[in-house]
Amino acid sequence: MSAPILEVENLTKHFPLHGGLLQREVGRVHAVDGVSFTLARGETLGLVGESGCGKSTTGKAILKLTDPTSGTIRLKGVDITHLSRAQMFPHRRVMQVIFQDPYASLNQRMRVKDIVAEPLGNYEPDSSRAERLEKIAALFDRVGLRRDALNRFPHEFSGGQRQRLGIARALAVNPEVIIADEPVSALDVSVQAQVVNLMMDLQAEFELSYLFIAHDLAVVQHISHRIGVMYLGRLVELAPKRELFRNPQHPYTEALLDSVPVPDPRRRRKRAVLRGDVPSPINPPKGCHFNTRCPLAFDRCFHEAPPLREVAPGHMAACHLR
Repeated sequence: MSAPILEVENLTKHFPLHGGLLQREVGRVHAVDGVSFTLARGETLGLVGESGCGKSTTGKAILKLTDPTSGTIRLKGVDITHLSRAQMFPHRRVMQVIFQDPYASLNQRMRVKDIVAEPLGNYEPDSSRAERLEKIAALFDRVGLRRDALNRFPHEFSGGQRQRLGIARALAVNPEVIIADEPVSALDVSVQAQVVNLMMDLQAEFELSYLFIAHDLAVVQHISHRIGVMYLGRLVELAPKRELFRNPQHPYTEALLDSVPVPDPRRRRKRAVLRGDVPSPINPPKGCHFNTRCPLAFDRCFHEAPPLREVAPGHMAACHLR
């Protein structure tokens, strides 16, 4: 087994809250609370959970778009956790991002050929304009866009085409890891399938590693090799996708899977219904964060946080009952 290309250990990100006349710190938002996982070469790790569970913040912390409060991030064996902006420069070529909103992530005043070429100006400054243009045209071919659209502006493209532009921009510097932050959530369902299939084809061609952040279980099931489930800043389950869907080990995962609609109304099933609302990340529950909504919670759950441990080969869960 080769070493993982990305290692995340006890990643934590808290956002301070300030108030009062002197703007002192009065609390903290526990956005990410001790998340650990690895990502292998050529693997897709799906990260799922409800809105506000810390998925996107995890991705931003790994990308160093926000500084982690604590923890360790290793990219190709190099600890990048505390690197400065200048020190991070060579590592950003290895790790690129596809943003959620294809409308906001592209500069509306730039021609699309210049948007895709912008990373090349940073990492291939010695290449000629003709060389860059040919590389951009080849990327357009690869992501399913027409070469005669190189001089257009983003507003002349549909949502799916704009996301293809975002993918082409991410590929421009030949990355090895791509953080995809809900890349299809803003697209129509038919277009979602096209973009996801394109990403899978590109992964096979270039041996890319994806951290695929999403809330749609069907999309994550289609593209991922392993799936991590987050709840209120913590990773509560991590397993190969088939094992997760066949044999979920955490009550929250069971509830998520039960919430997926069944196309055939004749297939009745017992659903795991969650009570109450997600607690505030400013004041999360003591012990297991899921204890306020878990139908199986007992005394230990309210005082002791369960560690993420292996309950079956390759299958990890954070539950005192497993």
